[in-house]
Amino acid sequence: MDQIKLVSRQFKENNTIIKVGEQVIGGSDVHLIAGPCAVESRTRFLECAMAVKEAGATFLRGGAYKPRTSPYSFQGLAEKGLEYIAEAREATGLMIVTEVMDPRLVPLVASCADILQIGARNMQNIPLLKEAAASGKPILLKRAPGATIEEWMMAAEYILLEGNRQVIFCERGIRTFETLTRNTLDLSAVPVLKHYSHLPVIVDPCHGTGKWWMVPSMSRAAVAAGADGLLIEVHPSPDDALVDGQQSLTPERFQVLAQEVRKIARAVGRSVPGKVVVGG
Repeated sequence: MDQIKLVSRQFKENNTIIKVGEQVIGGSDVHLIAGPCAVESRTRFLECAMAVKEAGATFLRGGAYKPRTSPYSFQGLAEKGLEYIAEAREATGLMIVTEVMDPRLVPLVASCADILQIGARNMQNIPLLKEAAASGKPILLKRAPGATIEEWMMAAEYILLEGNRQVIFCERGIRTFETLTRNTLDLSAVPVLKHYSHLPVIVDPCHGTGKWWMVPSMSRAAVAAGADGLLIEVHPSPDDALVDGQQSLTPERFQVLAQEVRKIARAVGRSVPGKVVVGG
């Protein structure tokens, strides 16, 4: 841990607070960042955006560029997808979280994103980390499936060293010998990062498990463990989704999850901003 400096709590004792529009990440609020894994069409994305806002999300997620294991899988709508993201932001007022894969695309993606996501595959893509940092946007840094926490923190160190102190860690599961889940969600990473670092931490229980029915329980556990937010995949029709339908919640299930998470947040002295639905 000797090489970790700017990310370390020894460098900055108090928690880093990141302001994104009217929202604050890293304080007492627990944020719900929700939407489809990929932007598939204008109509479907706008439908999902309206639904997650209605359920209480404060940020809208959705990928215009999708890194896939197979070159034959849906890769995203690229610039057209960014147009739909910008339209959804205007229509809902939700802040946007979307992934950037290529250093050359950072200015374009940053033009319609409030938070730039660095995906798990790119956690140690140093040129991308530096270019994203230079955008001045907050960076959501996902953990690579084979990375230790120290390696993950070191990746964040590159961003802070470029002068961008707005980094949000995202635990999304690591690869283990377990085969019944897509990954193994390492919730112990939340208190570990809170102990060693001053930066906010959110959890992605969808990639962490790969199964939609596990998402609510792991979401509740993540908030209880101290997570500053949840990254949740929501799709109007998961069975028809082009990407990750098996780990996506329907809008109705997301609304129930939002209500449950509010209860856990209150129990640990925190709150969930956004619209409160009846019964939440």
